[in-house]
Amino acid sequence: MTTYLFTKQYETPQQATRAARHYSWLALHAHPLRQPPLTAVGPTSLTYERIDGRAAEPQDLPRLAALLGDAHGAAWAGDLRTASLDVPHRFQDGTEFGDYLAPRRTALHRRREQGYLPDDQALHTMLDLLEKTAEGPTAFYKDSNPRNFVITQEGTIYTVDVDDLTLAPRGYDLAKLMVTLTFTHGPLPPPAVEEALATYNQAAERHDPHLADTDRSRLDDFARLHAVLTAPYIWHNGYRHGQSFDNALSGGGVL
Repeated sequence: MTTYLFTKQYETPQQATRAARHYSWLALHAHPLRQPPLTAVGPTSLTYERIDGRAAEPQDLPRLAALLGDAHGAAWAGDLRTASLDVPHRFQDGTEFGDYLAPRRTALHRRREQGYLPDDQALHTMLDLLEKTAEGPTAFYKDSNPRNFVITQEGTIYTVDVDDLTLAPRGYDLAKLMVTLTFTHGPLPPPAVEEALATYNQAAERHDPHLADTDRSRLDDFARLHAVLTAPYIWHNGYRHGQSFDNALSGGGVL
């Protein structure tokens, strides 16, 4: 059988090194996530085996929620217990994750400059919401949009594009998946949201009883943040449903 390869290029050697470290960290500490085999590391490139499959769709949400919960639980139990959400974290192997707060503060200020937040009051509302969410057990954020999962014809789920991991609260990456599924396919049925959240918590709880702490209110807070942070990509990259962004600005529900 022929193996096809995909090579991803980076602007600098530092970016390629960081991407390779993040790939290796996930393979070791978030082993429930299956990644395409990494076959070669160049000075400014990484080469993977190409996986044939489709992007995630709403019917995949229960399986993906369980996968994320399992991966976040495994990572916290194994290597994330000592990480704090407000500062970058450097692991013993030299891998470093950016913190949760600083890059998102910067991004929210940028959304104000770009006009996605209509005034300073809206900006401060989102900054306050960001601060409110920076608590609880630490997870990692890998940008779980539908295109960053590849599901094969046999049903195997692969995780791709893990170049820039950061620290994040538990449930934050699940909310990103739900928001981007909504932007792509339209609103998710409320029972599907509740089922996915319960599945996520149950999967994480198997690693430690304290990890079943993400409730619907917290998930909705994460979703409002994601709607604003993702706003520049609405009407691009397959995001055809932008109503959730308007709801986020008005203080309403996104999911």
